[in-house]
Amino acid sequence: MTSTLFNLSFFLAAPFWALMILAPTWRVTRRVAASPLIVLPAVAVELVLLVPMLAEFWPVVTRPTLAGLQQLVTSPEALTALWAQIIAWDLFVGRWIYLDSRERGIHPLVMAPVLVFTIVLSPLALPLYLLIRLPYQTESRRSDTPEPALGRSMA
Repeated sequence: MTSTLFNLSFFLAAPFWALMILAPTWRVTRRVAASPLIVLPAVAVELVLLVPMLAEFWPVVTRPTLAGLQQLVTSPEALTALWAQIIAWDLFVGRWIYLDSRERGIHPLVMAPVLVFTIVLSPLALPLYLLIRLPYQTESRRSDTPEPALGRSMA
């Protein structure tokens, strides 16, 4: 079952990635991506695994040590829960990158490789995107209104 949940965590996120990468200008994509709730399927996989192991997880996350984390991830269930968390976080970051790039008018052909890179290595893709977006201004910046917050819907 753990192996199935491991695979399921990505397969539940994949349709959202496909929309943002393959159909970025489709208005349905924009509506779907506008909701931060798209991360919930991966979070649900994490919770299915995490809740029964909360007693083992809690000490590691509240008083983290390398040795404690190493011991925790020897469990396939714990490692799969962490994997699902990574998938959810990558999708959340990718969602923000997608929405921000659409608002800034960055061409989808520029953004597709950035979003693929976000799936693979979001900690490197995010600063890359922050550099790419520098020359682009948003409508809100041009009119001196605040930029939308990371978690807020941009419908």
